[in-house]
Amino acid sequence: MNIKQRVIGLLSEVEKGKYSNILLNEYFSKNNLGRGERGFITEVFYGVIRNEIYLNYQLQKRTKSIKKDWIKNLLKISIYQATFMDSDEKGIAWEATELAKKKFGAPVGKFVNGVIRSYLREKDEEIKALKAEDKLDILYSYPRWFYDKIKKEYGSETENLLISLKKIPHMSVRVNRLKYTEAEFEELLKSMRIEIIKKVDSVYYIDSGIVLHTDEFKDGKIIAQDGSSYLAAKILNPLPGEKVVDTCSAPGSKTAVLAELMHNEGEIFALDIHQHKIKLIEENLKKLGVTIVKPIKLDARKLKEQGQKFDKILVDAPCSGYGVLRKKPEALYNKNMVNVKELSELQYEILEASAFSLKVEGELVYSTCTIFSEENTDNIKKFLDNHKNFSVTKFEIPSNINGRFDSIGGFLIDYTEEILDNFYIIKLRKDFE
Repeated sequence: MNIKQRVIGLLSEVEKGKYSNILLNEYFSKNNLGRGERGFITEVFYGVIRNEIYLNYQLQKRTKSIKKDWIKNLLKISIYQATFMDSDEKGIAWEATELAKKKFGAPVGKFVNGVIRSYLREKDEEIKALKAEDKLDILYSYPRWFYDKIKKEYGSETENLLISLKKIPHMSVRVNRLKYTEAEFEELLKSMRIEIIKKVDSVYYIDSGIVLHTDEFKDGKIIAQDGSSYLAAKILNPLPGEKVVDTCSAPGSKTAVLAELMHNEGEIFALDIHQHKIKLIEENLKKLGVTIVKPIKLDARKLKEQGQKFDKILVDAPCSGYGVLRKKPEALYNKNMVNVKELSELQYEILEASAFSLKVEGELVYSTCTIFSEENTDNIKKFLDNHKNFSVTKFEIPSNINGRFDSIGGFLIDYTEEILDNFYIIKLRKDFE
């Protein structure tokens, strides 16, 4: 099967509502492809989703309507290649024409050829015009409300941020120190000729995802995890023997970090509101050799109903997810500002319930994988205003991670960080009841 036909098939599945990251991982696990093929599919597949608005804009300018989704996706792939990849433009037009002819006949091939050549002639001038007319939302494929929000919050940094969130993500895995060592993992990488792009403690960013098909992954010696989510758990710094809560635990990767830091000694309550996710947490932690976690089906807003007090609490709250758009680009198109406000209210309710359940002198980490102040700094300011018995605790961020501390002591891993997910982290202490 032609490699572009593979991408067309994957895009059609996303249009039916499947999550891009899960879909692609499943596809690669079922299809034995070379490294170059996997790389091309990943870039084009995610590239088309990331640039959906721009690609649709260009098609709408050149066609009245395209009834066949197969043709529409072929054109999107071709325009994406011509705009965002270092590809031969004549070769792009020729291959798309031949694919269309083979599937639907010569007239359709001629139509495809005409659309692509029209775009190639006008591309450079159109890009200049979009910049000049303050239509960066179209050029970089963002809903207008999102663009206006970013422009208001980030000002002169807007374009750099928009570009950053569209970059291709790197594969990242964490060494599970309960079963494996970093030295052993690095030997494995060397034997597989996989390069290390960046290292954050026990999290490695690497240039191939093939490690997910190794016995080491199947045995729970390594786990797919981003350095940002790892840091949120590490900064909480739970100690062996403590009683800890992970309020929004699924799929359990941060819970596993907590257990590792505790040397598998103590007790962790891992909460989630869905039964199927509780099962997922159990399966993942069993694979990783974690034995101190008690998964509980519970809405984190009702944590105080447990009637217990905890030494440490991790509140990695449900959020709009705009910090992880590199990995989940479709999230950009299915939320709006109303969702952001609703989520910030939910986050605050979880934070309040957690604060009630924290012991005096206990510590709490609040984190999100988003970039908006409503869900981050503003939420914590409101919380501190209403809870004078809490204070912000200082913490360190590794020197090889870019970002900035806000006015109250929270850290945002922001668009200046080329590798890690954008993430907000703040640590709080309960000084008195």
